[in-house]
Amino acid sequence: MKVIITAGGTGGHIYPALSIIDKIKEMEPKSEFIYVGTTTRMEKDIVPKLGIKYVGIEMYGLSKNILHDLKVLFLVMKCERQMKKLMKEFSPDVVIGAGGYVTFPVIMAAKSLGIKTFIHEQNSIPGKSNRMLSKMVDKIGVSFEDSIHYFDEKKTVFTGNPCSERALAIPKISKTKYGLHENKKFVLMVQGSLGSTSVNDKMLEFLNSIDDEDYEVLYVTGKNSYEEFKKNKFSHNVFVEPYIENLSGLMKDADLIISRAGASSISEIIALKRLAILIPSPYVANNHQFFNALAVANNKASVMIEESALTTNILKHQIDDILNNLEKQINMRLNLSKMQKNDSSTVIYETIKGMID
Repeated sequence: MKVIITAGGTGGHIYPALSIIDKIKEMEPKSEFIYVGTTTRMEKDIVPKLGIKYVGIEMYGLSKNILHDLKVLFLVMKCERQMKKLMKEFSPDVVIGAGGYVTFPVIMAAKSLGIKTFIHEQNSIPGKSNRMLSKMVDKIGVSFEDSIHYFDEKKTVFTGNPCSERALAIPKISKTKYGLHENKKFVLMVQGSLGSTSVNDKMLEFLNSIDDEDYEVLYVTGKNSYEEFKKNKFSHNVFVEPYIENLSGLMKDADLIISRAGASSISEIIALKRLAILIPSPYVANNHQFFNALAVANNKASVMIEESALTTNILKHQIDDILNNLEKQINMRLNLSKMQKNDSSTVIYETIKGMID
């Protein structure tokens, strides 16, 4: 299979794209790939290191600035021409979009050339690019079953998020690797790859207040926040790291996860059936993390605390309520099981294969 795949901007788009690539490689080892991303965002550094051919294009999202948006429209036309040339040379069997504004000119070029197209929506509420592209693509995959109604249901498939299958395959990482004790409960707190200054500030009081608790916390600050954050002297129950590779391996050893509500993080929490408190970021497009977290909380599969309501007392109460309530733990895991779609990459591969055969 010859594949052009495009995704960019955040790990929530990039890692599902990479999971799809891994599955296609597993099923068809002789497959060829070109990954199209931006020239400025994190995919330009991540993807080439994996030995995947990378093509960067200059592309930005729309705003409310007329001059900026006129430039974006010009770039869309320019990049569409560039992609048509690439596709005529490479002759892909399928073009896959896994989210982000970079996907728009790539999918448009494929459509104009009659090449089969598939897009995947990670969030419970679709983004602008996928809403527009959904009308022209052949098939659409969604991470949340409730998201199907946003699209043409005849061509939409509940695939789940492909990061779930990857999370299950990653070996477990012991908490003792990071200095935590084997016989204490383990709370893993994660603020994303870059971190969250607003949440870090609120967490200082909490992390200094758990000397007498029977659990330990490993706080993953994010790379941008670590140097400043580590200057603080915390409770002996607190351990701090800037970033952890293969985090889902460590999630398998956690008694409770406290996390933002990015689509990939939620897919891993569901796949691994981890007890979780979700604190959605209010600073993302379309407030999609709130709706991601709400979709899980409404199923009583996790607890959601909005950032505006986050205090030390509220957080400690919710942690205690989960860690010390066996019945609640059982019910949360049962509800997580009902939301699972752990063969997501396989479903996506089979959907694509059915399109091109």
